[in-house]
Amino acid sequence: MPNFLSRLSLIIFIISLSFDVYAQKVEETEDAFFIKAIYDQVLSSSSCYDWLDHLSSNIGGRLSGSEAAARAVEYTRDMLDTLGLSRVHLQDCMVPHWERGEKEVVYMTSKKTGKRTNLDVLALGNSVATIATGISGEVVEVKSLDDLEKLGEAGLKGKIVFFNRPMDPTQIRTFNAYGGAVDQRVWGPTKASKYGAIGALVRSMTTKIDDIPHTGVTVNEEGNVKIPALAVSTMDAELLSATLKEGIVEVYIKTDCKTFEDAPSHNVIGEIIGSEFPEEIILVGGHLDSWDVGGGAHDDGAGCVHAMEVLNILTKLNYRPKRTLRCVLFMNEENGLGGGKAYAEASDKNNEYHLAAIESDAGGFTPRGFSADGHADIFSERYKNVSKWLPLLEPFGLSFSKGGSGADISPLKGQKGMLFGFRPDSQRYFDYHHTAADTIDAVNQRELEMGAAAITSLVYLIDKYGL
Repeated sequence: MPNFLSRLSLIIFIISLSFDVYAQKVEETEDAFFIKAIYDQVLSSSSCYDWLDHLSSNIGGRLSGSEAAARAVEYTRDMLDTLGLSRVHLQDCMVPHWERGEKEVVYMTSKKTGKRTNLDVLALGNSVATIATGISGEVVEVKSLDDLEKLGEAGLKGKIVFFNRPMDPTQIRTFNAYGGAVDQRVWGPTKASKYGAIGALVRSMTTKIDDIPHTGVTVNEEGNVKIPALAVSTMDAELLSATLKEGIVEVYIKTDCKTFEDAPSHNVIGEIIGSEFPEEIILVGGHLDSWDVGGGAHDDGAGCVHAMEVLNILTKLNYRPKRTLRCVLFMNEENGLGGGKAYAEASDKNNEYHLAAIESDAGGFTPRGFSADGHADIFSERYKNVSKWLPLLEPFGLSFSKGGSGADISPLKGQKGMLFGFRPDSQRYFDYHHTAADTIDAVNQRELEMGAAAITSLVYLIDKYGL
């Protein structure tokens, strides 16, 4: 009898295991079919490209505090209102208000030849105006912030500092190259002013050699004199550097920038309340503001319409989420993070829990996958769980990697949910980043839609299975 019972138990175990394997296969098949339905829906009837066209072409550059930013808030709220969501609302935040003013004038003069050459430039965000007649000074070229300390006041007082460290072209992921060079734009001008420099020129943050300058934020340290700071195109950076090798070069700068009092603005929020776990939030978002030049198409109109499309597509597919799905369009990522900070503060105050937050702020190019981050207490186990979904995502060219997520969602890390950054192909992103060339013409509709489908697929899996 004991042998019979043992054999019977073994048979029952094998049958049970077979049913579990069968059920798992059925589940995986259902998921594969639904993810394919997501892609079919996005690629055949999405709205994201039309939304982006309006943001980029009709509204244009949307720097925080501007009239254009306010119009972008109203437009995206109106569009979310058409999607049949549970709730759409605006969240108050205070943001910086900086304006470029009249077009910058910058030219260099070689003391050796007397030749004067106009330079393609853009003032950096938070830069100040020159005096009405402009300023002139001898140029000193540096490659790093450490060079400033070596030169000191004796080498920099009364001079215009030229920061000329290129982005590293050998970095396969261009965001790594950007991270390795952008300190000179963010901190260079204010650190140069500490030693008496009267102005700063910074090589544009791109690997491409062209005549298009790339703006971006510069930070003024308290106690340091604010000086005019401008980005110079890579082509003119090369020219200026070559001319300096021949002898002394003087540069003339005239800017008309103004900084006003902080202004009221809004994050735009739309959500579908979860049917089983409404207290668990899955956030998808991008930043609604952009620099004042160009149309902010890749940075970050693409991320905003990605987030909007996630809710749109799941609604069209009659999907009823278990968890609350929330689209957040953040204001003021470019020069202050006012929206991201306000959102996190309100969320913590309301004791909310973000099971996951996904940020799209890397352009509308071909999707490659997602980077993942999270609090040390939960990250390892949950990253393993997420990685189990790779067989469902790899057919669409998607993968997971460990890394950063996004500036606007990073303050949510303390809630101990998972943070994801959408990662499209990065090779062309810094051709357009922070430039007048960042328009709808630079965005391929199919690539943009593929990104929306990729993010929607991840949202579906997190909502269905949790973490």
